[in-house]
Amino acid sequence: MTEQRKAVALISGGLDSMLAARVIMDQGVHVEGLNFYTGFCVEGHTHAIRDRKGAAPKRNNALWVAEQLGIKLHIVDVIDEYKDVVLNPKHGYGAHLNPCLDCKIFMVNKALAWSFMAEHGFDFIVTGEVMGQRPKSQRKEALPLVARESGAEDRLLRPLCAKHLPETLPEREGWVNRDELYDFHGRNRKPQIELARRLGFEDWAQPAGGCCFLTNADYSNKLADLWKSQGERDYDLDDIMLLKVGRHLRPDPRFKLILGREEGENRYLEGYRRRFTALRPVSHRGPICLVDGVAEADDLTLAARVLARYSQGRDADRVQVSIERPGGVGEVVEVAPLPAHELPAAWHIG
Repeated sequence: MTEQRKAVALISGGLDSMLAARVIMDQGVHVEGLNFYTGFCVEGHTHAIRDRKGAAPKRNNALWVAEQLGIKLHIVDVIDEYKDVVLNPKHGYGAHLNPCLDCKIFMVNKALAWSFMAEHGFDFIVTGEVMGQRPKSQRKEALPLVARESGAEDRLLRPLCAKHLPETLPEREGWVNRDELYDFHGRNRKPQIELARRLGFEDWAQPAGGCCFLTNADYSNKLADLWKSQGERDYDLDDIMLLKVGRHLRPDPRFKLILGREEGENRYLEGYRRRFTALRPVSHRGPICLVDGVAEADDLTLAARVLARYSQGRDADRVQVSIERPGGVGEVVEVAPLPAHELPAAWHIG
C-alpha cells in the first residue's frame, strides 16, 4: 500500500481554484482548502451587505467551493501581516493599488508555512493559476518567480497550466500523473468552462472583478484618498471596510461624506454612528450619511443639503435632517436640497 499524499489548495472561490483542486483530488490525493482573509476580500462582505438584483445568491464563494468539492476549508486571518504587502510591494502595483505579484508570493509562502507545520503535514501546494491569464502575477516569467521567492520551489503545482512549466516534485515522485494535468494558457476561459462541465459542475463564481477590492479602480481611488487625507499610507480594518460601502463624497479636504446607497448599506453604516457624526432625513425617506473628518457648523449644513439631495425629498422646498454627533448630542435642521448642478463631479471619490 502506498501512502496517500496530501495537498493544500489555495481556494479563492473562483472557477480556476475549484478546478485545480478537483483535478488533483481525482488523482487520489487528499486535498484540503486554504483561504487567507486580508480584509480586502470581496467575499463575505458586500455580497452579504448589499441587496443583489436577480437570482445571484448571497454566499461566500470560497466556502461554497469547498462544499462543492467536499473538502475541508481552513480560513486564516492575515490582516495585520498583509498590510506590508499593500503598503510596500517589492514588485509594485498593477493597474490600480493591487500588489498582485507580491500578494501571490505572500499567499504561497503562508501556505507553505502552514502546510508543513507538524500538525498539518501536507506534501505540496496547489493553485489555480493559468499562465498568461493575469498581466501582473501570471505572466510566463512571473510564475517561476512566485515559486522561488515564496520558498515553495517545486512543491508548488499549477494543474491547469502544468504542461507549460517544468516538472514539479509531485510529478517527478509519481504522486500525480502529469499526463492528466492541463496546458491552459491566456485569458480565454472557454477551456476551463468546458472542463468544469465535463467534471459535472453546473455553477461557479463569475471572474469579473476578481476576489480583491484592490483590483477595482473606484476602491483604489478611495484608498488613495484616505491616505492623502490622513497624511500617511496606513489603514486599520474599519478604514478598509468602510471604503467598500456607500457613496463617498469629499466636499473639502477636511472631511468626507459616506452615504448608503440602499437599505443593506444603511443598516451596516448604522453600526458606525457612535464613531462619526451621523445625519438622517426626518421628513422624507433617505439614506444615512456619516461625516468622516473635521466638520464645522457650516459644513454640517452642507452635508445635510447633500443628504437631502439623495433623499426622496430631493424635489421638495425643504427637508428636515437630524444631526447626531458621537455621544448622542443631536439636533434637527431644515435645509433646501442641494441642486444637482451644485454637486461637483470632483466631490465623488471613485
